[in-house]
Amino acid sequence: MNIKEASKRAGVSSAAIRYYEKESLIPPIERTEIGNREIDERILRRIHFVTQMRVAGMSIENLRHFIELFDAEEDNNKEQKELLQEQLNVMEEKRDDLQVAIDHLNYKLNHFYDHVLDTEEELREIEREE
Repeated sequence: MNIKEASKRAGVSSAAIRYYEKESLIPPIERTEIGNREIDERILRRIHFVTQMRVAGMSIENLRHFIELFDAEEDNNKEQKELLQEQLNVMEEKRDDLQVAIDHLNYKLNHFYDHVLDTEEELREIEREE
């Protein structure tokens, strides 16, 4: 399939596919006689993987390292798993930070009339005194 078809199937832009190739996140893509990219299922699966890992927040550097480990002939399963665990830890920390912010906003909404407005009035009073 050409890059436009692959882009549609993968749900990413053609520019993203070219970028993934340039950054060695996917293997070099075969070209037709006239120079068009010819993307097969193997490349398409790699595009999906890269996209999922980027959504999960994995850096280009760590993703490239993971892929190098995957492509290597030796057994790198332990190091690959460590990279995935590292990324999971990062995502869980971000989730926890977001949950704290969500909880805070929920508190403010649930106590808008008995807390937020009173606090705003107290702050205005302090400002007037200064």
